[in-house]
Amino acid sequence: MDFELAPPTRVGPLQIGMPRDAAAAALAGLRDPAKLSESDRPGQHIVRPSGLMISIECTPDALQAIELWRPSTHTDRVMFRSLDVFALPAREVVQRMSEHTAIGADPENRASFVAPDLLIALWRPFAADDEPEDDQGYYFSSVLLAKPGYYDTPAQAAERLRQGA
Repeated sequence: MDFELAPPTRVGPLQIGMPRDAAAAALAGLRDPAKLSESDRPGQHIVRPSGLMISIECTPDALQAIELWRPSTHTDRVMFRSLDVFALPAREVVQRMSEHTAIGADPENRASFVAPDLLIALWRPFAADDEPEDDQGYYFSSVLLAKPGYYDTPAQAAERLRQGA
């Protein structure tokens, strides 16, 4: 199954800002009923047979972030504008995403990257750009799509409120 990242609003049926109950139901609908995982936590995360884990983060009222973790097989793909973010080397993903949006290394973790205009964050535990056999550094391990303001400091949140965003 393909999961299309449509930042900053959705991944498949999961839409940022949707009510918490609806998000939990949408997440449950992404499970494979023929191969349910004992690792699933209703309203929090599911693990598909491919190993793709999809997790959601909600406030008491609404969905604010969706995170997808790299599958162990290619039966599930996470796509951004025809780009499979987990099948290509991290360096290539960043280069190709930069054709569509600003993206840069996270100042707190240089192995990870953030596209702030789209509210996408790509994470890997460390950079191993030249070692394909080192999956955890050569490829991204997770991608997070979040609501506007997700990464704001308190001062930035206050400014966002002042501007009416």
